Amino acid sequence: MAHIVLAGDSVFDNGVYVPGQPDVVRQLRAALPTGAGASLVAVDGAVVRGVQRQIAVLPAGTTHLVVSVGGNDALGQEWMLGRPSRLVAESLDLFADLRGAFRQDYGAMLDAALAHGVPVAACTIYDPRFLDADRQRRAVTALAFFNDIILRECFLRGVALLDLRLICNEAGDYANPIEPSARGGEKIAAAIAAMALGDATRGARVVTGRR
Repeated sequence: MAHIVLAGDSVFDNGVYVPGQPDVVRQLRAALPTGAGASLVAVDGAVVRGVQRQIAVLPAGTTHLVVSVGGNDALGQEWMLGRPSRLVAESLDLFADLRGAFRQDYGAMLDAALAHGVPVAACTIYDPRFLDADRQRRAVTALAFFNDIILRECFLRGVALLDLRLICNEAGDYANPIEPSARGGEKIAAAIAAMALGDATRGARVVTGRR
């Protein structure tokens, strides 16, 4: 039977943000058939480089590994959005350097995940829900730089992809601007369960969670 391991950041390790309600791993266990299981190694606040430590040793019987990470890497660079520049080209050069570093880290993380010899799936970074309209618009635009790397690196390696931008697409899916609510977690868990049970883990298929 399937045993799914969730690695990455607070998209999966969201228990503290949904007090009194089930977190993602509990919702995933509920969505799986009897005999299947799920384990959580994700850590709130983790960045891409931290995932390799999380997955250094996987739980016995692991059949699928799902990773959601990158949002904290992006959040740590939000200062760039307020940096003065004289030309658009200067801003693009900054993002080009950032993309290069993120691509190197993300690719190394995927390679470490694939080295375990089990099917791997990754997640895009979902759109935040900032109340300030200007901050929201800029954040969504900037996240496209990160998500482009995630898509490219996954497709290059044949890694399945869960597009959280399409899965968590309503305000109620968020407990705060950057963390999933119980409702959002339920949608994420359902998409992961559908992927694992259907073994949609080859050919870098994009799973949207739509029914």
